[in-house]
Amino acid sequence: MPGQPNPDPVTNKLSLIPYVFLSASSSGEESIDEVVLDTLSAIRLYLNMEVAFVAEFAGGRRRFRYVDSSLEHPPIAVGDSDPLEESYCQRVVDGRLPELIQDASAIPAALDLPVTMDLPVGAHLSVPIRLGNGQIYGTFCCFSTRPDFTLGDRDLSIMHLFANFASRQICRELTTQRTSQEMLQRLTSVLQAESFTVVYQPIVELSEDKIVGFEALTRFWSMPIRSPDVWFNEAAEVGLSEDLEMAAIAKALRGFDHLPDNIYLSINVSPKNILNGAIHRALQGAPLRRIVLEVTEHVPIPDYAQFGQSLAPLRDRGIRLAIDDAGSGYASFLHILKLKPEIIKLDIGLIRGIDTDLNRRALTAALVGFAQESSSKLVAEGVETAPELAALKELHVSIAQGYLLGHPLPISETAALF
Repeated sequence: MPGQPNPDPVTNKLSLIPYVFLSASSSGEESIDEVVLDTLSAIRLYLNMEVAFVAEFAGGRRRFRYVDSSLEHPPIAVGDSDPLEESYCQRVVDGRLPELIQDASAIPAALDLPVTMDLPVGAHLSVPIRLGNGQIYGTFCCFSTRPDFTLGDRDLSIMHLFANFASRQICRELTTQRTSQEMLQRLTSVLQAESFTVVYQPIVELSEDKIVGFEALTRFWSMPIRSPDVWFNEAAEVGLSEDLEMAAIAKALRGFDHLPDNIYLSINVSPKNILNGAIHRALQGAPLRRIVLEVTEHVPIPDYAQFGQSLAPLRDRGIRLAIDDAGSGYASFLHILKLKPEIIKLDIGLIRGIDTDLNRRALTAALVGFAQESSSKLVAEGVETAPELAALKELHVSIAQGYLLGHPLPISETAALF
C-alpha cells in the first residue's frame, strides 16, 4: 500500500508493531469485518507474507471467513471451504504440525498434505482462535509460497497477539449475530401470535372539554416486558419494521367501528414505511379524512422532497400529518418547516413543569404564534397536572392529551366517554 514502510524482515520487524497494530485497531466507526481485515493485512505486512486468513471450523470443514493477499490470483477466497482433516489448520490445532514453519518442504508431517508441494507452501504460521468460553473457533493463519528462515518465536508471539485481537472482534460479531437472531425470533413470535394490543388515549379540545380524537398506542405483553419503542426499534434492526408497524396499524384501524364519525384517529408511522409505500397499502379503504399520521422527530427523513411526494396522494384525499415530539430537538423543527404539517404535537418534555418554567413557556408561546401563522394546530402531549393545563390554556394551546385528561383505554371502554 502507498506510503507504508517496507521493513527489513530481520532487523526492523519489531519497529513496525505499533504501526501495524494501530492499523488493525478500529476507530469505532469501522465494521467488525473491516477491523478483522485490517488485522490480517497488518500481520501479513509485518511478516512479509503473501496470504493471511481467518478460517472457521464447522461441520468437519474449514471455511475461509476473511482473506487478505498480495497475490494477483490468491489460492483461496472468502467462502471457500475444504475438508478440515486435509488442512494445516486442523493439524496445528491438534499438535501434529508446529504453529511456526519456516519451510514446509522440510517437515515430513507437512509433506503428507498434497497442498504442500502443489501450491507450494513455504513459510506458514497458524495459531488457534479461541472464543471467550475456550471453544476453538478456527485459526488465524498466514503463509507464503517461499520459505522464510528469519521467522522466530517473536514473530509467533506477535501472531498470537493479533489472533487474540481478531478473536475479540469475532466474539463481538457472534454476539451481535446471536442477539439479532434472538430479536428476530421474539418478533416473529409476536407477529405470529399477534401478542400485542392497541389502546386509545383521548385527545381533548380544551375550550369545550370534548374529545376530538384518539391516539392509537401499541402495548406488548410478550416477554421480556419492554416499552413499545424498544419493540419497534428492534423490529427495524432485524428488517421487520414494516411487518410490525402495519400489523399494529391494522389492529388500530379496527377501532373505527367503535368511534363516532366526528372523531379522528392518530396513528404512529415511521418515515421508512411512508417512503416504501407500506402505509398506502395499509390504509386502503380506511376513512382517510379521520386519520392523522404521526411522524416522530427521533427518526431521520433522508429526503424531504421524496417524502412529501410519497405522502401527497394521501394528503390530497384528506389525511393529515402530525409532527410528534416538537420541542425535543432540532429535527422536529426541521420536519415542521419542510413538511408543513397540519398538526404539531408538543413533546412531553416541553409540557412537564410549564407552569413554573419560563423557558418552556416562552418556547411554547413561540410555537403558538408559529402555528397561528402557518394554520397548524398544536396538541400538547403528556399533560398530567392541573397547573400545567392552566398554563397551556393561558398560552392559547387549545388541544391536549395526557393522564390528567384521560388514560389510554381499550377500544371497548371508549364508548363511555361520549
